[in-house]
Amino acid sequence: MKNTSRYPTLAFVDIETTGSHFERDRITEIGIKTLTNDQESVWESLINPETFIPVNIQRLTGISPQMVAGQPNFEDLALTIKKELEDKIFVAHNARFDYGFIKASFKRIGIDFRPKVLCTVKLSRLLFPEQPRHNLDTIINAHGLSVSARHRALGDADLLVQFWRVCEQTVGPARLLAALNQLIGQASLPPNIDQSVIDAIPDAPGCYIMYGENRAPLYIGKSIALRTRVIGHFQAALTNRKEMKLSMQVREVDWIETSGELGALILEAKLIKERMPSMNIKLRRSKDLCAWQLAHDSAGVLRPALISHQELIPGLQDNLYGLFYSKREAHAYLGAVSKKYRLCAALLGLEKVEEGKSCFAFQVKQCAGACIGASSIELHNLQVQTALNFYKVQAWPYQGAIAIKEGDEMIVLNNWCYLGTAINEEELYELADSEEVEFDLDIYKLLKKALAGSFKQQVIQLKRVKDIEAS
Repeated sequence: MKNTSRYPTLAFVDIETTGSHFERDRITEIGIKTLTNDQESVWESLINPETFIPVNIQRLTGISPQMVAGQPNFEDLALTIKKELEDKIFVAHNARFDYGFIKASFKRIGIDFRPKVLCTVKLSRLLFPEQPRHNLDTIINAHGLSVSARHRALGDADLLVQFWRVCEQTVGPARLLAALNQLIGQASLPPNIDQSVIDAIPDAPGCYIMYGENRAPLYIGKSIALRTRVIGHFQAALTNRKEMKLSMQVREVDWIETSGELGALILEAKLIKERMPSMNIKLRRSKDLCAWQLAHDSAGVLRPALISHQELIPGLQDNLYGLFYSKREAHAYLGAVSKKYRLCAALLGLEKVEEGKSCFAFQVKQCAGACIGASSIELHNLQVQTALNFYKVQAWPYQGAIAIKEGDEMIVLNNWCYLGTAINEEELYELADSEEVEFDLDIYKLLKKALAGSFKQQVIQLKRVKDIEAS
C-alpha cells in the first residue's frame, strides 16, 4: 500500500486558453485534480474568456465560442478556484504557463495569488535525465500513460496525476519527496536574507541586484519571474560552488521591475556596465569599438579598412562589417574569415609580401592565388564581399526614433541605441528627441534579435519634436 500521507496536498492543474500570452489572452477551461492522502478529488469548469477564440485553438482543444458563451467568466469563479488551490502545491506541466495565466487572472481582479509551484517538466528532467525530451506527449509515451482527453484541461491534469504515481513507483516516496522539496524552493535562505525580503520580490519581469558588505554589488541578473529566479540561486547553493559563494556573501537583495523581457534584458546590460558587480562576467564598454569597411583601391582590389570608434556611426553607415571591442579582435576575425573562405591574406592587408610574390597561404594551398594572378581580382573581390556579408552591420531600418510597447511601458530606440523607457506621451517624445546616446554593442545585439522577431510587429514610428515643429 502506498504511503502518500507524507506528501503535502497537491493540486494538479491544467488550463486551456485563447493563446499563449497571459496578459493578452484568456482562460477557457480549468481542470484540477487534488491528491490528499492518496485520495483524489476533481474540479473542472469551462470559462467564458469574453474574447475571440482563434480557429487553430478551437481545433486543438475542441472548445468553441458556443461552448463557453453561457459559462461564467473568471471573476465569477475566482473565489471557488482560489479555494480549490489555496494551501496546496500547484502542480502543472510547464508550470510557468498555467501559473502565469491563473496569477494574471487573479491579479486583474485584485487577488494576490502566490502558491508554491511544482513544474512536472522539471520533475521529469530531475528524475529521468536519460530522456531526451520532457514534453507531455513524450512523457505519455515513455511511461505508458492512459490518455482520456488530450488538450482538455481535466484530461491533461489526470495525466499529471498518473505521472506522479509513476514517479513514486520508480524512485520511491522518499526520493520523490526530496525532489518535490528541491524543486519548490524549500532550501534554507542565506543567513543575512530574511524570508520577508523574498516574499516582497514580485514574480514579474525585471532585474535583481545582490549586494555584499558595504553594499558592494555582487551579482546582477534578469528574469521574467524575479522571485523564482532569486530563490533558484539559493536552491542551487547546495550543489553549485559559485552559487554557494554568492549565498555566503549576499547581505541585501534589490530589484527593478520592467514591463517585459526585452526591458529586463536591456536593463541588465546597462546595470552590469554601470555597477561592475564582482561575480558577473564583465561586459565591455564600446569606447574602443571598431569595424571593417570595404573600398576599392587604385588597382581595383576590394580592401578592408579598419574604422575606429571616432568614425563609427553604427546604424547610419551601410558599409560596415563586424563590430569589435578592439583592433586585435578585428584582425583575428578577419584572419579567421580569410582561412575559412580561402581568401588572400596579402590582398586583405593581413600579410606583407613583395610585388609578384605569393602569400604564405597560397604556398600551403589555403589561398586561390589572386596575389599572383592565378585567380582573378574580380573573383577574389566577389568572394570577399560574399564572405563579409554574413557579418554585415545592419543599417537602422527606420526613419528616426521608434517605440516598442511592452506592457505599460514604451521602450524608445534610435539607430540601435536605447534612449530610455517612457510611461506617458510627454516622456515618449522627450526621449525621441534625445541627441547624444552612446552606441552599445551588447544592446545592439539584443535589439537586432528582438526587431527580427516578435517585436517587429509592435514598432511605433516616432517623429522628433524638431521634425514636428518643422512640418
